[in-house]
Amino acid sequence: MQHSVTEKSGAIVVAFAGEIDLEHSPQAREILLECVGRGQKVVVDLASVKYIDSSGIASLIEALQRARAEGASFALAAANGAVRQVLELARLDQVFTLLERVEEGLHDDF
Repeated sequence: MQHSVTEKSGAIVVAFAGEIDLEHSPQAREILLECVGRGQKVVVDLASVKYIDSSGIASLIEALQRARAEGASFALAAANGAVRQVLELARLDQVFTLLERVEEGLHDDF
């Protein structure tokens, strides 16, 4: 798993690439919680994620819960077919704010 963290238009964009699985989810969790802890809007770019398992989903859920507890906005963006399918099967598309593009999260409130 690769990742990058950038700030754009007052939002933190966390971009992941590769697989967010049992091996990589602890690192993803740490990155997400650190970003949420900054108190800014967080947009997670999933466009280059090829695979995510339940441990990766758990990391996303924990970050969402922490963001809500701290009053911060948190959204997932550009989830590809496989990742989006996992989110939809678990009905998490009704829990997370899902954006088609990262740019939507930079200019819109969610």
